[in-house]
Amino acid sequence: MKEEKGTVGSRQSIHHKNGGHSNGTNDEPVSFFWKSHTISVLTTLLLLLCYLTFLEDQSEHSSEYNAKRGVLACIMVFLAFGVTQAKDGPFLRPHPVLWRFILCCSVIYELCLIFLLFQTAKDARRWMSHFDPKLGVQLPEHDYGGSCLLYDENNTENPWHNFWDKIDGFVPAHLFGWWIKTLILRDYWLTFLLSILFEILEYSLQHQLPNFSECWWDHWILDFIICNGGGILLGMFTLQHLEMKKYHWRSLWSIPTYSGKFYRFMGQFTPYSWRKFSWCATYSLKRWLAVLGLIVMFSLCELNVFYLKTALWIPPEHYTVLGRLLFVSFLGLVSIRECYDYLNDSACKKFGQQSWIFCLIIITESLIAVKFLWTTVTLPPPQHIIILWTCIAIGLVLYTCWLFVPNLFRTIRAQLSNDETNIKTKVH
Repeated sequence: MKEEKGTVGSRQSIHHKNGGHSNGTNDEPVSFFWKSHTISVLTTLLLLLCYLTFLEDQSEHSSEYNAKRGVLACIMVFLAFGVTQAKDGPFLRPHPVLWRFILCCSVIYELCLIFLLFQTAKDARRWMSHFDPKLGVQLPEHDYGGSCLLYDENNTENPWHNFWDKIDGFVPAHLFGWWIKTLILRDYWLTFLLSILFEILEYSLQHQLPNFSECWWDHWILDFIICNGGGILLGMFTLQHLEMKKYHWRSLWSIPTYSGKFYRFMGQFTPYSWRKFSWCATYSLKRWLAVLGLIVMFSLCELNVFYLKTALWIPPEHYTVLGRLLFVSFLGLVSIRECYDYLNDSACKKFGQQSWIFCLIIITESLIAVKFLWTTVTLPPPQHIIILWTCIAIGLVLYTCWLFVPNLFRTIRAQLSNDETNIKTKVH
């Protein structure tokens, strides 16, 4: 799943120059599954198009059906091109084609978002009904606040009913999500900060979306401590295991037993090697601003799911909501790794392709939410929320100045001193 630069990544570049691919092992020859198959894919695609052109009668179907099939065919052709011709990213496990496929899907998703951005809210919801006939129906926003009594002594049969009413399928999904986020960021403090920030954002945006209106114990006990904290804790245990694990891979064909072959095959879905992240946010102003930008984009990505389902009338239990979360998790794995390499690897001069498209996706989703929910997002926040964020902004600016302004003055003073010394040397 992971690939470190300077190991298999260097061998991969050699294979690319020779027209092949590295298979992520030290001694296994390039097998059928690790060859490009560009001609085979092209031939299969052409045969399929010829069949649809000459042997199938499109007049038997409706115009709407043919239009949907045409769009699907365009997507399939683009995916076939992408998985065979796109550049490999930082990951090779379980197979490079998986990550090229995810890259191509992210491009298609962004194109669909651009299309929705140029529609009205009414037309966008109508287009969603073409995707799923169950969509396009206005849904009431569920208020999770209600009675905030954690223990209801008036209900003798079930005094904890308020707590158990909040326990649903989203609780394990919430915990699993923060486990994934910890694996993506590979940093306890950064993930912990994002966890606190999201709860503050929910408090701050209750006047816009009633979905954010939760009881205090729902925010800080069920969400922050149990789900967020539990997911982060599991993630840290997982990271510790991955960092301490010894990575030594043998060829599948050199393993004599069937059980050994099975474990080696399952190992293909685990990291080839592991790289510990050290963001060092306060090392320089550039890294500090980069980490702040990462936090902003991460938070926007979290909020977009709530605003999009409200804007497009998608029920929370609809499969597209969970599908987007899983899809974004894959995008985040690659994007954060590319961002980290861009900050730490002096040889990396370009922003990663998956990071580039993922940033575009997040901003486009936010623009759709703002456009379709303009009256909602422009509601004035309560005064205490304004005071809170004013204090946070002032504190952030002051902390940034305290970190970097003295270093800036020292750098300028040293530069002036060097210039003065050079001038005196030239005069003498």
